[in-house]
Amino acid sequence: MSFTKRASFETYSQKDKKLKQTLGVRDFLALGVGTIISTSIFTLPGVVAADYAGPAVVFSFLIAAVVAGLVAFAYAEMSTVMPFAGSAYSWISVLFGEGFGWVAGWALLAEYFIAVAFVGSGFSATFQELLRELHITLPAALAHPMGTDGGVVDLISLLVIVVSALVVWRGASDAGMVGQILVVLKVAAIITFIVVGLTVVKGQNYVPFIPAHNPKTGFGGFSGILSGVSMIFLAYIGFDSIAANAAEAKNPKRTMPIGILGSLVIAVVLFSAVTLVLVGMHPYSEYAGNAAPVSWALAEAGFAKLSVVVSVVADAGMFVALLGMILAGSRLLYAFGRDGMLPSALGKLDKRGLPSNGLFTVTIVAVVVGAFFPFAFLAQLISAGTLVAFIFVSLGMFALRPREGKDLPEATYKMPFYPVLPALGAIGSVFVFEKLDDMAKLYAFLWFIVGIIIYNVYGSKRANREEKATKTK
Repeated sequence: MSFTKRASFETYSQKDKKLKQTLGVRDFLALGVGTIISTSIFTLPGVVAADYAGPAVVFSFLIAAVVAGLVAFAYAEMSTVMPFAGSAYSWISVLFGEGFGWVAGWALLAEYFIAVAFVGSGFSATFQELLRELHITLPAALAHPMGTDGGVVDLISLLVIVVSALVVWRGASDAGMVGQILVVLKVAAIITFIVVGLTVVKGQNYVPFIPAHNPKTGFGGFSGILSGVSMIFLAYIGFDSIAANAAEAKNPKRTMPIGILGSLVIAVVLFSAVTLVLVGMHPYSEYAGNAAPVSWALAEAGFAKLSVVVSVVADAGMFVALLGMILAGSRLLYAFGRDGMLPSALGKLDKRGLPSNGLFTVTIVAVVVGAFFPFAFLAQLISAGTLVAFIFVSLGMFALRPREGKDLPEATYKMPFYPVLPALGAIGSVFVFEKLDDMAKLYAFLWFIVGIIIYNVYGSKRANREEKATKTK
Protein backbone atom coordinates (compact mmCIF):
# COMPACT_ATOMS: atom_id res chain seq x y z
CA MET A 1 0.00 0.00 0.00
CA SER A 2 1.34 3.46 -0.94
CA PHE A 3 2.39 5.96 1.71
CA THR A 4 -0.25 8.31 0.29
CA LYS A 5 -3.03 5.71 -0.09
CA ARG A 6 -5.97 7.30 1.73
CA ALA A 7 -7.96 5.22 4.21
CA SER A 8 -11.68 4.69 3.71
CA PHE A 9 -14.12 6.70 5.80
CA GLU A 10 -16.71 3.92 5.52
CA THR A 11 -14.27 1.25 6.72
CA TYR A 12 -13.37 3.16 9.87
CA SER A 13 -17.00 4.01 10.52
CA GLN A 14 -18.07 0.37 10.32
CA LYS A 15 -15.20 -0.96 12.44
CA ASP A 16 -15.69 1.56 15.23
CA LYS A 17 -19.42 0.80 15.52
CA LYS A 18 -18.34 -2.17 17.65
CA LEU A 19 -17.27 0.26 20.39
CA LYS A 20 -19.97 1.15 22.89
CA GLN A 21 -21.06 4.81 22.84
CA THR A 22 -21.23 5.58 26.57
CA LEU A 23 -19.46 8.94 27.08
CA GLY A 24 -21.40 12.18 27.41
CA VAL A 25 -20.51 15.86 27.74
CA ARG A 26 -19.78 15.66 31.45
CA ASP A 27 -17.50 12.65 30.93
CA PHE A 28 -15.50 14.47 28.27
CA LEU A 29 -15.29 17.70 30.25
CA ALA A 30 -14.09 15.74 33.29
CA LEU A 31 -11.48 13.79 31.31
CA GLY A 32 -10.40 16.90 29.39
CA VAL A 33 -10.10 19.19 32.41
CA GLY A 34 -8.63 16.35 34.47
CA THR A 35 -5.99 15.63 31.85
CA ILE A 36 -5.06 19.25 31.12
CA ILE A 37 -5.11 20.42 34.75
CA SER A 38 -3.01 17.69 36.28
CA THR A 39 0.68 17.64 37.12
CA SER A 40 1.29 20.92 35.30
CA ILE A 41 -0.85 23.32 37.34
CA PHE A 42 0.72 22.15 40.60
CA THR A 43 4.34 22.15 39.37
CA LEU A 44 5.02 24.34 36.33
CA PRO A 45 3.98 27.92 37.32
CA GLY A 46 6.65 28.32 40.00
CA VAL A 47 9.44 26.65 38.03
CA VAL A 48 8.81 28.68 34.87
CA ALA A 49 8.48 31.91 36.86
CA ALA A 50 11.82 31.32 38.60
CA ASP A 51 13.76 30.06 35.57
CA TYR A 52 12.30 31.99 32.63
CA ALA A 53 9.68 34.70 32.98
CA GLY A 54 9.15 35.99 36.53
CA PRO A 55 5.58 37.24 37.16
CA ALA A 56 5.11 37.36 33.35
CA VAL A 57 4.80 33.56 33.46
CA VAL A 58 1.07 34.19 33.03
CA PHE A 59 1.84 35.43 29.50
CA SER A 60 3.66 32.15 28.80
CA PHE A 61 0.52 30.25 29.80
CA LEU A 62 -1.69 32.50 27.68
CA ILE A 63 0.50 32.28 24.56
CA ALA A 64 0.61 28.50 24.89
CA ALA A 65 -3.18 28.53 25.31
CA VAL A 66 -3.65 30.57 22.13
CA VAL A 67 -1.61 28.09 20.07
CA ALA A 68 -3.38 25.12 21.65
CA GLY A 69 -6.74 26.84 21.15
CA LEU A 70 -6.14 27.30 17.41
CA VAL A 71 -5.51 23.57 17.08
CA ALA A 72 -8.46 22.77 19.37
CA PHE A 73 -10.83 24.43 16.86
CA ALA A 74 -9.52 22.07 14.17
CA TYR A 75 -9.86 19.09 16.53
CA ALA A 76 -13.47 20.04 17.26
CA GLU A 77 -14.45 20.18 13.57
CA MET A 78 -12.63 16.98 12.60
CA SER A 79 -14.13 15.04 15.49
CA THR A 80 -17.67 15.86 14.31
CA VAL A 81 -16.91 14.74 10.74
CA MET A 82 -14.88 11.65 11.69
CA PRO A 83 -15.71 10.46 15.22
CA PHE A 84 -13.17 7.62 15.05
CA ALA A 85 -10.91 6.02 17.62
CA GLY A 86 -7.31 7.16 17.25
CA SER A 87 -8.00 10.90 16.68
CA ALA A 88 -5.22 12.43 14.53
CA TYR A 89 -3.99 9.04 13.29
CA SER A 90 -7.37 8.09 11.81
CA TRP A 91 -8.14 11.59 10.51
CA ILE A 92 -4.82 12.08 8.74
CA SER A 93 -5.03 8.56 7.27
CA VAL A 94 -8.34 9.53 5.65
CA LEU A 95 -7.20 13.01 4.57
CA PHE A 96 -3.57 12.57 3.49
CA GLY A 97 -2.85 8.85 3.41
CA GLU A 98 -1.88 5.87 5.53
CA GLY A 99 1.80 6.79 5.88
CA PHE A 100 1.09 10.35 7.00
CA GLY A 101 -1.51 9.05 9.44
CA TRP A 102 1.03 6.61 10.85
CA VAL A 103 3.55 9.44 11.45
CA ALA A 104 0.91 11.54 13.25
CA GLY A 105 -0.27 8.57 15.29
CA TRP A 106 3.27 7.47 16.11
CA ALA A 107 3.91 10.99 17.44
CA LEU A 108 0.85 10.77 19.68
CA LEU A 109 1.80 7.30 20.87
CA ALA A 110 5.04 8.73 22.25
CA GLU A 111 3.02 11.32 24.12
CA TYR A 112 0.66 8.79 25.68
CA PHE A 113 3.33 6.29 26.68
CA ILE A 114 5.51 8.97 28.22
CA ALA A 115 2.74 11.15 29.65
CA VAL A 116 1.27 8.21 31.59
CA ALA A 117 4.70 7.47 33.01
CA PHE A 118 5.38 11.19 33.62
CA VAL A 119 2.16 11.74 35.56
CA GLY A 120 2.73 8.50 37.48
CA SER A 121 6.13 9.79 38.55
CA GLY A 122 4.64 13.15 39.53
CA PHE A 123 1.98 11.37 41.59
CA SER A 124 4.69 9.38 43.35
CA ALA A 125 6.74 12.48 44.20
CA THR A 126 3.73 14.28 45.70
CA PHE A 127 2.54 11.19 47.56
CA GLN A 128 5.96 10.62 49.09
CA GLU A 129 5.93 14.21 50.36
CA LEU A 130 2.64 13.44 52.11
CA LEU A 131 4.13 10.27 53.61
CA ARG A 132 7.05 12.26 54.96
CA GLU A 133 4.56 14.58 56.72
CA LEU A 134 3.39 11.42 58.49
CA HIS A 135 7.01 10.45 59.22
CA ILE A 136 6.87 7.54 56.79
CA THR A 137 9.78 7.09 54.40
CA LEU A 138 10.04 4.40 51.75
CA PRO A 139 13.34 2.57 51.28
CA ALA A 140 15.42 4.29 48.59
CA ALA A 141 15.26 1.16 46.42
CA LEU A 142 11.45 1.47 46.22
CA ALA A 143 11.19 5.26 46.20
CA HIS A 144 13.16 6.18 43.07
CA PRO A 145 13.64 4.92 39.51
CA MET A 146 16.60 2.69 38.73
CA GLY A 147 19.91 4.51 38.94
CA THR A 148 18.45 7.55 40.72
CA ASP A 149 19.35 8.17 44.38
CA GLY A 150 19.88 4.47 45.05
CA GLY A 151 16.54 3.50 43.54
CA VAL A 152 15.57 0.25 41.82
CA VAL A 153 11.90 0.87 41.08
CA ASP A 154 9.44 3.68 41.79
CA LEU A 155 6.86 1.49 43.53
CA ILE A 156 4.18 4.15 43.98
CA SER A 157 4.34 5.12 40.30
CA LEU A 158 3.99 1.47 39.35
CA LEU A 159 0.99 0.92 41.61
CA VAL A 160 -0.95 4.06 40.63
CA ILE A 161 -0.58 3.31 36.91
CA VAL A 162 -1.86 -0.23 37.45
CA VAL A 163 -4.81 0.97 39.55
CA SER A 164 -5.69 3.58 36.91
CA ALA A 165 -5.61 0.91 34.22
CA LEU A 166 -7.96 -1.28 36.27
CA VAL A 167 -10.47 1.57 36.51
CA VAL A 168 -10.30 2.10 32.73
CA TRP A 169 -10.59 -1.68 32.18
CA ARG A 170 -13.94 -1.62 33.96
CA GLY A 171 -15.19 0.54 31.08
CA ALA A 172 -15.01 4.06 29.70
CA SER A 173 -18.19 5.11 31.50
CA ASP A 174 -16.76 4.06 34.87
CA ALA A 175 -13.56 5.96 34.14
CA GLY A 176 -15.64 8.98 33.20
CA MET A 177 -17.67 8.76 36.42
CA VAL A 178 -14.56 8.55 38.60
CA GLY A 179 -13.10 11.42 36.59
CA GLN A 180 -16.15 13.61 37.21
CA ILE A 181 -15.97 13.12 40.98
CA LEU A 182 -12.23 13.76 41.26
CA VAL A 183 -12.27 16.74 38.89
CA VAL A 184 -14.92 18.46 41.02
CA LEU A 185 -12.73 17.97 44.09
CA LYS A 186 -9.65 19.23 42.26
CA VAL A 187 -11.33 22.35 40.90
CA ALA A 188 -12.74 23.07 44.37
CA ALA A 189 -9.24 22.82 45.85
CA ILE A 190 -7.78 25.07 43.16
CA ILE A 191 -10.47 27.70 43.74
CA THR A 192 -9.82 27.47 47.50
CA PHE A 193 -6.11 28.08 46.87
CA ILE A 194 -6.94 31.11 44.73
CA VAL A 195 -9.28 32.62 47.34
CA VAL A 196 -6.95 31.95 50.30
CA GLY A 197 -3.85 32.98 48.35
CA LEU A 198 -5.40 36.34 47.43
CA THR A 199 -5.48 37.24 51.13
CA VAL A 200 -1.67 37.18 51.35
CA VAL A 201 -0.74 38.54 47.90
CA LYS A 202 1.80 41.38 48.05
CA GLY A 203 1.87 43.97 45.27
CA GLN A 204 5.67 44.34 45.33
CA ASN A 205 6.04 40.70 44.19
CA TYR A 206 4.65 41.73 40.80
CA VAL A 207 7.31 44.44 40.26
CA PRO A 208 8.81 44.34 37.71
CA PHE A 209 6.11 42.28 36.03
CA ILE A 210 8.38 41.55 33.06
CA PRO A 211 11.94 41.34 34.43
CA ALA A 212 14.82 42.61 32.28
CA HIS A 213 16.27 40.02 29.92
CA ASN A 214 19.56 38.34 30.91
CA PRO A 215 21.31 37.11 27.73
CA LYS A 216 23.59 34.76 29.69
CA THR A 217 20.81 32.82 31.44
CA GLY A 218 17.93 33.44 29.03
CA PHE A 219 15.81 34.71 31.91
CA GLY A 220 13.43 37.61 31.57
CA GLY A 221 12.06 39.79 28.81
CA PHE A 222 9.98 38.61 25.90
CA SER A 223 12.58 35.93 25.17
CA GLY A 224 12.08 34.46 28.65
CA ILE A 225 8.31 34.44 28.15
CA LEU A 226 8.70 32.53 24.88
CA SER A 227 11.11 30.06 26.47
CA GLY A 228 8.47 29.40 29.11
CA VAL A 229 5.89 28.65 26.40
CA SER A 230 7.72 25.54 25.17
CA MET A 231 7.96 24.18 28.71
CA ILE A 232 4.36 25.01 29.58
CA PHE A 233 2.82 23.74 26.35
CA LEU A 234 2.59 20.16 27.59
CA ALA A 235 -0.07 21.43 29.99
CA TYR A 236 -2.52 21.96 27.11
CA ILE A 237 -2.23 18.67 25.22
CA GLY A 238 -4.98 16.90 27.13
CA PHE A 239 -7.78 17.69 24.68
CA ASP A 240 -6.38 15.09 22.28
CA SER A 241 -7.39 12.47 24.83
CA ILE A 242 -11.00 13.60 24.28
CA ALA A 243 -10.78 13.25 20.51
CA ALA A 244 -9.14 9.83 20.80
CA ASN A 245 -12.34 8.54 22.44
CA ALA A 246 -14.74 10.05 19.90
CA ALA A 247 -15.94 6.62 18.77
CA GLU A 248 -17.36 6.06 22.28
CA ALA A 249 -19.20 9.39 22.48
CA LYS A 250 -22.92 9.78 22.76
CA ASN A 251 -23.98 12.15 19.98
CA PRO A 252 -20.36 13.06 19.05
CA LYS A 253 -21.51 15.95 16.84
CA ARG A 254 -22.55 17.78 20.02
CA THR A 255 -20.38 16.31 22.74
CA MET A 256 -16.99 16.57 20.99
CA PRO A 257 -16.88 20.35 20.38
CA ILE A 258 -18.23 21.08 23.86
CA GLY A 259 -15.76 18.66 25.48
CA ILE A 260 -12.71 19.88 23.56
CA LEU A 261 -13.30 23.64 23.61
CA GLY A 262 -15.03 23.69 27.02
CA SER A 263 -12.19 21.90 28.81
CA LEU A 264 -9.64 24.23 27.21
CA VAL A 265 -11.51 27.37 28.34
CA ILE A 266 -11.83 26.08 31.91
CA ALA A 267 -8.14 25.17 31.96
CA VAL A 268 -7.01 28.60 30.72
CA VAL A 269 -9.01 30.42 33.40
CA LEU A 270 -7.72 28.22 36.22
CA PHE A 271 -4.11 28.23 34.99
CA SER A 272 -4.05 32.04 34.74
CA ALA A 273 -5.62 32.56 38.17
CA VAL A 274 -3.32 30.08 39.94
CA THR A 275 -0.24 31.57 38.26
CA LEU A 276 -1.07 35.18 39.18
CA VAL A 277 -1.84 34.29 42.80
CA LEU A 278 1.24 32.10 43.15
CA VAL A 279 3.75 34.75 42.03
CA GLY A 280 1.95 37.33 44.16
CA MET A 281 2.24 35.30 47.36
CA HIS A 282 6.05 35.07 47.39
CA PRO A 283 8.94 36.45 45.31
CA TYR A 284 9.20 34.37 42.15
CA SER A 285 12.88 33.56 42.78
CA GLU A 286 11.88 31.51 45.83
CA TYR A 287 10.18 28.95 43.59
CA ALA A 288 13.46 27.88 41.95
CA GLY A 289 13.76 24.08 41.89
CA ASN A 290 10.45 23.70 43.73
CA ALA A 291 8.45 20.77 42.33
CA ALA A 292 5.40 21.53 44.50
CA PRO A 293 5.10 25.34 44.52
CA VAL A 294 1.37 25.51 45.29
CA SER A 295 1.63 23.40 48.45
CA TRP A 296 4.86 25.14 49.45
CA ALA A 297 3.36 28.61 49.00
CA LEU A 298 0.43 27.77 51.28
CA ALA A 299 2.65 26.25 53.96
CA GLU A 300 5.04 29.22 53.91
CA ALA A 301 2.08 31.59 54.22
CA GLY A 302 0.90 29.83 57.39
CA PHE A 303 -1.72 27.50 55.89
CA ALA A 304 0.00 24.18 56.63
CA LYS A 305 -3.17 22.09 56.95
CA LEU A 306 -4.60 23.47 53.73
CA SER A 307 -1.27 22.71 52.08
CA VAL A 308 -1.68 19.04 52.97
CA VAL A 309 -5.23 19.02 51.62
CA VAL A 310 -4.10 20.59 48.35
CA SER A 311 -1.34 17.99 48.03
CA VAL A 312 -3.90 15.21 48.46
CA VAL A 313 -6.16 16.77 45.86
CA ALA A 314 -3.20 17.29 43.55
CA ASP A 315 -2.63 13.54 43.58
CA ALA A 316 -6.34 13.01 42.93
CA GLY A 317 -6.01 15.31 39.94
CA MET A 318 -3.05 13.37 38.62
CA PHE A 319 -5.09 10.19 38.97
CA VAL A 320 -7.76 11.71 36.71
CA ALA A 321 -5.06 12.60 34.19
CA LEU A 322 -3.86 9.00 34.26
CA LEU A 323 -7.38 7.78 33.49
CA GLY A 324 -7.63 10.11 30.50
CA MET A 325 -4.18 9.27 29.11
CA ILE A 326 -4.56 5.51 29.54
CA LEU A 327 -8.04 5.61 28.02
CA ALA A 328 -6.83 7.58 24.98
CA GLY A 329 -3.59 5.61 24.55
CA SER A 330 -5.41 2.28 24.55
CA ARG A 331 -7.81 3.56 21.86
CA LEU A 332 -4.91 4.72 19.71
CA LEU A 333 -3.30 1.29 19.94
CA TYR A 334 -6.68 -0.26 19.11
CA ALA A 335 -6.81 1.90 15.97
CA PHE A 336 -3.31 0.75 14.95
CA GLY A 337 -4.29 -2.88 15.43
CA ARG A 338 -7.64 -2.32 13.70
CA ASP A 339 -5.79 -1.24 10.55
CA GLY A 340 -3.00 -3.81 10.70
CA MET A 341 -0.32 -1.16 11.32
CA LEU A 342 0.62 -3.05 14.50
CA PRO A 343 -0.29 -6.65 15.47
CA SER A 344 -4.02 -7.25 14.90
CA ALA A 345 -4.46 -8.47 18.49
CA LEU A 346 -4.34 -4.81 19.54
CA GLY A 347 -7.40 -4.14 17.39
CA LYS A 348 -9.54 -6.89 18.94
CA LEU A 349 -12.32 -6.12 21.41
CA ASP A 350 -13.13 -8.25 24.44
CA LYS A 351 -16.57 -9.65 25.25
CA ARG A 352 -17.62 -6.28 26.66
CA GLY A 353 -16.67 -4.49 23.45
CA LEU A 354 -13.54 -2.87 24.95
CA PRO A 355 -9.95 -2.85 23.52
CA SER A 356 -8.39 -4.62 26.49
CA ASN A 357 -5.25 -5.70 24.62
CA GLY A 358 -4.43 -2.09 23.81
CA LEU A 359 -5.09 -1.15 27.43
CA PHE A 360 -2.75 -3.84 28.76
CA THR A 361 -0.01 -2.80 26.34
CA VAL A 362 -0.18 0.90 27.32
CA THR A 363 -0.11 -0.10 30.98
CA ILE A 364 2.90 -2.40 30.70
CA VAL A 365 4.98 0.08 28.70
CA ALA A 366 4.06 2.99 31.00
CA VAL A 367 4.82 0.93 34.13
CA VAL A 368 8.27 0.05 32.80
CA VAL A 369 9.03 3.61 31.70
CA GLY A 370 7.54 5.34 34.76
CA ALA A 371 8.91 2.96 37.34
CA PHE A 372 12.43 2.69 35.98
CA PHE A 373 13.23 6.02 34.23
CA PRO A 374 13.84 9.41 35.94
CA PHE A 375 11.15 12.10 36.01
CA ALA A 376 13.28 14.66 34.13
CA PHE A 377 13.98 12.20 31.31
CA LEU A 378 10.28 11.57 30.81
CA ALA A 379 9.50 15.24 30.23
CA GLN A 380 11.62 15.45 27.07
CA LEU A 381 9.31 13.88 24.49
CA ILE A 382 5.83 14.86 25.68
CA SER A 383 5.51 18.21 23.90
CA ALA A 384 7.57 17.19 20.87
CA GLY A 385 5.37 14.26 19.83
CA THR A 386 2.12 16.11 20.38
CA LEU A 387 3.23 19.20 18.45
CA VAL A 388 3.93 17.07 15.37
CA ALA A 389 0.38 15.70 15.53
CA PHE A 390 -0.98 19.24 16.03
CA ILE A 391 0.81 20.41 12.88
CA PHE A 392 -0.77 17.57 10.90
CA VAL A 393 -4.26 18.30 12.24
CA SER A 394 -3.99 22.02 11.47
CA LEU A 395 -2.85 21.34 7.91
CA GLY A 396 -5.51 18.63 7.64
CA MET A 397 -8.19 21.33 7.68
CA PHE A 398 -7.15 22.33 4.16
CA ALA A 399 -7.87 18.78 2.97
CA LEU A 400 -11.04 18.37 5.05
CA ARG A 401 -13.10 21.40 4.00
CA PRO A 402 -13.17 20.63 0.24
CA ARG A 403 -14.42 17.08 0.96
CA GLU A 404 -17.15 17.95 3.47
CA GLY A 405 -20.62 17.26 2.09
CA LYS A 406 -19.09 15.19 -0.75
CA ASP A 407 -17.29 11.98 0.19
CA LEU A 408 -17.19 13.04 3.87
CA PRO A 409 -20.08 14.17 6.10
CA GLU A 410 -20.75 17.86 6.56
CA ALA A 411 -19.32 19.18 9.85
CA THR A 412 -21.86 20.18 12.49
CA TYR A 413 -19.22 22.47 14.02
CA LYS A 414 -17.15 24.74 11.77
CA MET A 415 -13.75 26.14 12.69
CA PRO A 416 -14.12 29.95 12.44
CA PHE A 417 -12.08 32.19 10.12
CA TYR A 418 -11.02 29.40 7.78
CA PRO A 419 -8.38 29.28 6.26
CA VAL A 420 -6.59 31.83 8.50
CA LEU A 421 -6.93 30.03 11.85
CA PRO A 422 -5.72 26.59 10.72
CA ALA A 423 -2.70 28.25 9.07
CA LEU A 424 -1.94 30.11 12.29
CA GLY A 425 -2.36 26.86 14.26
CA ALA A 426 0.24 25.10 12.11
CA ILE A 427 2.65 28.05 12.26
CA GLY A 428 2.23 28.39 16.03
CA SER A 429 2.88 24.67 16.58
CA VAL A 430 6.03 24.82 14.46
CA PHE A 431 7.17 27.86 16.44
CA VAL A 432 6.70 26.14 19.81
CA PHE A 433 8.42 22.98 18.51
CA GLU A 434 11.42 25.08 17.44
CA LYS A 435 11.65 26.45 21.00
CA LEU A 436 12.00 22.97 22.54
CA ASP A 437 15.43 22.07 23.86
CA ASP A 438 17.87 20.13 21.70
CA MET A 439 17.49 16.89 23.65
CA ALA A 440 13.72 16.86 23.10
CA LYS A 441 14.27 17.32 19.36
CA LEU A 442 16.87 14.53 19.33
CA TYR A 443 14.59 12.10 21.16
CA ALA A 444 11.75 13.00 18.79
CA PHE A 445 13.99 12.37 15.76
CA LEU A 446 15.05 8.95 17.07
CA TRP A 447 11.44 8.02 17.87
CA PHE A 448 10.33 8.88 14.33
CA ILE A 449 13.21 6.89 12.81
CA VAL A 450 11.99 3.84 14.75
CA GLY A 451 8.42 4.55 13.60
CA ILE A 452 9.37 4.78 9.92
CA ILE A 453 11.29 1.49 10.19
CA ILE A 454 8.27 -0.25 11.77
CA TYR A 455 5.98 1.17 9.08
CA ASN A 456 8.16 -0.03 6.20
CA VAL A 457 9.06 -3.42 7.68
CA TYR A 458 5.64 -4.31 9.13
CA GLY A 459 2.82 -1.78 8.97
CA SER A 460 2.54 -1.00 5.27
CA LYS A 461 2.88 -4.62 4.21
CA ARG A 462 0.51 -5.95 6.87
CA ALA A 463 -2.13 -3.34 6.12
CA ASN A 464 -1.86 -4.14 2.42
CA ARG A 465 -2.39 -7.87 3.06
CA GLU A 466 -5.43 -7.18 5.27
CA GLU A 467 -6.96 -4.90 2.62
CA LYS A 468 -6.56 -7.61 -0.03
CA ALA A 469 -8.08 -10.21 2.32
CA THR A 470 -11.05 -7.93 2.95
CA LYS A 471 -11.64 -7.46 -0.77
CA THR A 472 -11.41 -11.22 -1.35
CA LYS A 473 -14.11 -11.82 1.24
